[in-house]
Amino acid sequence: MHIVELHKDAWEQLGARRAQLPHALLLAGQRGIGKFDLARRFAESLLCETPLSSGEACNTCVACGWMAQGNHPDFRLLQPDALAEEEGDGAESGKKKPSQQITIDQVRGLDDFLHIGTHRHGARVILINPAEAMNRATANSLLKALEEPIASTLFLLVSNEPERLLPTIRSRCQSMPIALPAPALATEWLRQAGVDEAERWLALAGGAPLLAVELGSSEERVLLDALIEQMARGGEIDPLFAAAAVDKVLKAEKHPAPLKRLVEWAQKWLFDLTLASTSLPPRYFVTQAKLVQRLAASADAAGLLAFNRKALQYKAQCEQPLNSRLFLEEFFLSYAALFRTS
Repeated sequence: MHIVELHKDAWEQLGARRAQLPHALLLAGQRGIGKFDLARRFAESLLCETPLSSGEACNTCVACGWMAQGNHPDFRLLQPDALAEEEGDGAESGKKKPSQQITIDQVRGLDDFLHIGTHRHGARVILINPAEAMNRATANSLLKALEEPIASTLFLLVSNEPERLLPTIRSRCQSMPIALPAPALATEWLRQAGVDEAERWLALAGGAPLLAVELGSSEERVLLDALIEQMARGGEIDPLFAAAAVDKVLKAEKHPAPLKRLVEWAQKWLFDLTLASTSLPPRYFVTQAKLVQRLAASADAAGLLAFNRKALQYKAQCEQPLNSRLFLEEFFLSYAALFRTS
């Protein structure tokens, strides 16, 4: 099962736009649902010279061959260097850390591309992923191109957080929300992808199948297990020991922003505790429902709501340079206090 089958309705909506393409199209939705793959498929179909009846690219014509080799003259992909290296072989040792942003030089590099004729007298596509990775200067540079539409040219923006885009960018795009696929369809897709415990990882990913694949087959399990091992203790947690144990895992993490990811997992755990405190089933930790319900029974409901709000501040703090050990000590002390009520 490929991405088009996973998002059949969205693909049909894209197909309906082929006859009269907008100048810019914004695909927005939750992280990990396959928006980029869907956008890439759509770009391939627009550049294909003999598309199939389903609207998909034929994968046999000259244009499809160019796309497969990554050198189609009428296609450009703008993405952070860090994301490009994740998809490739990684950075060479000794080189400076790759950028997490789409740079202004990447956008300026489109000038010549946009002002020459297309090579096959067809469409021209610029795919930007994720669009929120542009800072203000980069976005303003792109805005100049969006304000002067060029015939047969499509800017295809993909975003997990469209609210972070400049209002002037959003106003010049036709927005197309991409919904979560149906749980049964996503679960089957994960099984076909060879993911064990498909239901568990799909729930932890908030219903996003591509994120579930990433979680179910990466070192993210180590980070998650270390956190939940401590938070599952409830009022019996030793905050200082918990902080030391989790900080050790953080220090060994090789993927970016481990502390931020840790807090995001903690937020999901707190959200499920809050649901359980009102006799509702958990959304994320479905395989640990009984444990969550038991902990919620001994927690202060009002304190949980307050701590959920405080977790938003923790998430903002962890994006700044700080001492992770001290940060975790404060976090676990606050968490333990939830269960020490009369």
